[in-house]
Amino acid sequence: MLHLVRPFLAFLPEVQSADRKIPFREKVIYTVISLFIFLVCSQLPLYGIHSTTGADPFYWMRVILASNRGTVMELGITPIVTSGLVMQLLVGSKIIEVDNSVREDRALLNGAQKLLGILIAIGEAVAYVLSGMYGSVSQLGTGNAILIILQLFFAGIIVICLDELLQKGYGLGSGISLFIATNICENIIWKAFSPTTINSGRGAEFEGAVIALFHLLITRTDKVRALREAFYRQNLPNVTNLLATVLVFLIVIYFQ
Repeated sequence: MLHLVRPFLAFLPEVQSADRKIPFREKVIYTVISLFIFLVCSQLPLYGIHSTTGADPFYWMRVILASNRGTVMELGITPIVTSGLVMQLLVGSKIIEVDNSVREDRALLNGAQKLLGILIAIGEAVAYVLSGMYGSVSQLGTGNAILIILQLFFAGIIVICLDELLQKGYGLGSGISLFIATNICENIIWKAFSPTTINSGRGAEFEGAVIALFHLLITRTDKVRALREAFYRQNLPNVTNLLATVLVFLIVIYFQ
């Protein structure tokens, strides 16, 4: 069954395996560059979308999917994870016969997984647009709808290539794990130091917990009340949440 993939291998993007031992310093550079590209894509808004307001159906899954709503990294690592899971199920159930001792079989399996990941990326991109995630197709227009699909599709290819780059000896660790960790760290730093102001019922407030703490201490005459609000405010990141996150992180590091 894997031989059906062979005609497509020449058209799939591929990162050549390292033909030499990559020095640790170069691995760090490759890893940093890969994560920087991922972070840029995570902050680059999709061009042509009508709206991202309203409830986010994937809010609780975005941490493990390393995705950001309304950006070109909307799909996150979903194409990689889904294609890998499907191929493992097919191989494990013997639907696809693979001899890992044969180099060609391994290459065909990797090619099949990559091709499936690309198909999943374009399928998800089409589904996101047609489901009205960014507004109805009639509001977006055919041109914008196609443009959004292309942005999500090419972002999916970028993630697949970055993951392959890190897996083939150029980087440190697994691409999937690094992308998830990077996305989590980005969210923590943003929620701690975001200078964005949000208009709440009590007036404009800073989104970042640390920024809000200093702002409240400077502007409020009642310092105790200011501290209480900074530590326990609702609907926005607060200092208690930040300290709890740091504590859990330190506990995990300790037991590791």
